[in-house]
Amino acid sequence: MKLGNFELLALSDGTFALDGGQMFGVVPKPLWEKKLPADARNRVRLGLTCLLVRTGAHNVLIETGIGDKFDAKYTDIYGIEKSTTLPDELTKAGLTVGDVDVVINTHLHFDHCGWNTRREHRRVIPTFPRARYFVQHGEWEHALHPTERDQASYVMESFRPAETQMEFLEGNHEIVPGIRVEVAAGHTRDLQCVWIESEGQHACFISDLVPTRAHLPYPWIMSFDLYPMETLANRRRLLPRIVERDALVIFPHDPEVPWARLEESGGKMFAKPGI
Repeated sequence: MKLGNFELLALSDGTFALDGGQMFGVVPKPLWEKKLPADARNRVRLGLTCLLVRTGAHNVLIETGIGDKFDAKYTDIYGIEKSTTLPDELTKAGLTVGDVDVVINTHLHFDHCGWNTRREHRRVIPTFPRARYFVQHGEWEHALHPTERDQASYVMESFRPAETQMEFLEGNHEIVPGIRVEVAAGHTRDLQCVWIESEGQHACFISDLVPTRAHLPYPWIMSFDLYPMETLANRRRLLPRIVERDALVIFPHDPEVPWARLEESGGKMFAKPGI
């Protein structure tokens, strides 16, 4: 898809599944299951969407999916299905891992940074040898020392071996011309959304602030969010701005629609059909 002078490609790293109650927090199941039906284990199927932005000067990759560093038990728990992988998707786009200049992680949960690294024989090494990896410094520190509540969300081998290529941010920052990050706390303290702008056109990789279209109602907040009231405040701050700019929104986990434009009606947000 063209966005001004940029090219945007939604890349998939397959799908996985999480408990529906965790995905929708205080929202009753009779409401959320109309949007995302649950399986026999009460899990909902979720996408693993990464975004490739070709600016002409840089190949920028936002998120790196869930990766492949997991065993059979892990695969079963999270219902991981690999109809495709991020490296395969890059190949289809005519790129190799060596062509990626920039990797932006919105945060370091296992389903967002899995391909930051890969296994080579008995070693775990950075997947993208030339890339600079960007993440908030606070998120990095928390990932190294998570709490008992969220330690299962961080898989050290998915990000620690790439430390020498990491660049740590302190707040909002322009990464390359036309691409900047904005901190939107809630899911984690230092979650960052990614804004993309070219020729007056806008897009926003909104990350787990709004993981799927089903989470567009302001109070439909995941129980995974460490700071749910900040999630609510940042949704109310950012979503109207997205509507005002007619920005394309990229959802990290929508199983069917990776991106959409939004409209507001009666104080509620909706995804428009088509783009």
